[in-house]
Amino acid sequence: MSLKQWEKKVLDAPDAEARVQEIEDELRLSANLTALRESAGLSQRELAGRIGVSQPRVAAIERSQNLTIDVLEQYVTALGAQLEVAVIQGQDRTCILNSRETQTEDSAYPVSR
Repeated sequence: MSLKQWEKKVLDAPDAEARVQEIEDELRLSANLTALRESAGLSQRELAGRIGVSQPRVAAIERSQNLTIDVLEQYVTALGAQLEVAVIQGQDRTCILNSRETQTEDSAYPVSR
């Protein structure tokens, strides 16, 4: 089977569009985490020291799709930022989580905007 034939077979599969979207989401997450770290002027080794993990663990975090909120929060907090998770429904945006270290009494509960 040639590469072109294989490519056509893969792209013609019923779930191909969903899988391509999944891969794009994984790449976007990885690129964004890496960009955040680099814009903070930190190497993977330096960030690892702040989080208390090894450099290979930071590399794994940056290429992982299945991150826990806790790991993502540690990563973002070590960059001097805060994590916010929101649900967007049409024009409504509801914050469902703020970084623990930056929560105030007013921000401890979800707020629709």
